Amino acid sequence: MTAPSALATDPLIRAIAEGDCEDIVERMNRGCQCVSLDHARLKAELERDPRDGALLATINATRPHLFADSVAFVAERHLDAAAALVEAVDHVVNSAGWQSAALAHAPASARIPCAASGVFLGFDFHLGTDGPRLIEINTNAGGGLLNVALARAQRACCAEVAPLAVRSPGDPERAFFEMFVSEWRSVRGDAPLRTVAIVDREPQSQYLLPEFLLFQRLFERHGLKAWICDPAALQFVDGRLLLDGEEVDLVYNRLTDFSLDEPESAALAAAWKSQAALITPHPRAHALYADKGNLALLCDDQFLQTLGVDAATRGVLVQGIPRTVRVRAEDGDSLWKNRRDLFFKPATGYGSRAAYRGDKLTRSVFANILAGDYIAQALVPPSARRLSVEGVATDLKMDLRVYAYRGAVQLAAARLYRGQTTNFRTPGGGFATVVALPCVQRDA
Repeated sequence: MTAPSALATDPLIRAIAEGDCEDIVERMNRGCQCVSLDHARLKAELERDPRDGALLATINATRPHLFADSVAFVAERHLDAAAALVEAVDHVVNSAGWQSAALAHAPASARIPCAASGVFLGFDFHLGTDGPRLIEINTNAGGGLLNVALARAQRACCAEVAPLAVRSPGDPERAFFEMFVSEWRSVRGDAPLRTVAIVDREPQSQYLLPEFLLFQRLFERHGLKAWICDPAALQFVDGRLLLDGEEVDLVYNRLTDFSLDEPESAALAAAWKSQAALITPHPRAHALYADKGNLALLCDDQFLQTLGVDAATRGVLVQGIPRTVRVRAEDGDSLWKNRRDLFFKPATGYGSRAAYRGDKLTRSVFANILAGDYIAQALVPPSARRLSVEGVATDLKMDLRVYAYRGAVQLAAARLYRGQTTNFRTPGGGFATVVALPCVQRDA
């Protein structure tokens, strides 16, 4: 992980090897402001297909804050702790007791059984001095292939960074494709997978359209026919899901209509109900993993004990998830009194929509929260990354996104931003490649 020559000569690298981990991580995130992104290499990664010859130019013109120019530093042991939490969540979610509890009040579409577990779980963490804290789970987490391209386009920008490693287990791009194959085989066995539809509302206007194109090319490189389409373009005819008359075998579902209830999703809903096409991620996966009310159960030690969850797994979950409760009107006085230490989120929302820091709340907004379906989560401030933005040292907030499948981490990436939540509108911000610092925590 580190080079002997650097260990011998550079005091920062020696300090990493010797310990004092939190101090080193903070020093690197605040002190290393150099540019590590090689834009020529990024262009080559994004434009491997001749049809995409202007993709990076389009991103720079229309999405200038999608990629950060520098890396983010994270203690390797914190990445290991995040991986342990991913594994613990998956262990619990796959238990019969959890599925019974989580699906009891879920939409009917979520109670349809399916052997496919759902692609692209995204576990989002804030990094505190005592380790990563899981703030939410998403079922259609975006950015996976974009972050693969970003990681491949990094170069060492200074001597301190040269001996360190980008955290990338194996070949994430291959793992992503094999994940879709695994989903298909879990449902269809040895039947050939021929066609894939990447589906989102008005995909040409979506912020992550560049990633849809990368996935289309990935599927095509493996011999599949792949389309990008709006759900309204699909038809369900005679037990088959069709796009322009051609049968769709697999749908890579990027919709935020998680239960497939909207009129535009009617063909998808019919195909899901009859299992005529494999839809992934699907309503059941969202109900089991990503309903934010689940976090209140996952950090409830007594509830986990009723499921028979072992003590070690319970410890990982209770330690790694900020205390979370469902908002109830009868708890309004207590929640208002303690609001400055809380973050409020809609249980079935996504992104940062209708989410509020407690210290920013007005009485009228709080009344809407009490009347809605919300969770209240102990506030865990994000860590910081200082970068040079147009020549000015600028402090950005930082969170960690871990992409995972069936309890195993595929890739970790950071997101840099200003404001209340991640927004991809911050100069100097965006996705950032994670560099792991292999230090160990020094005993007190």
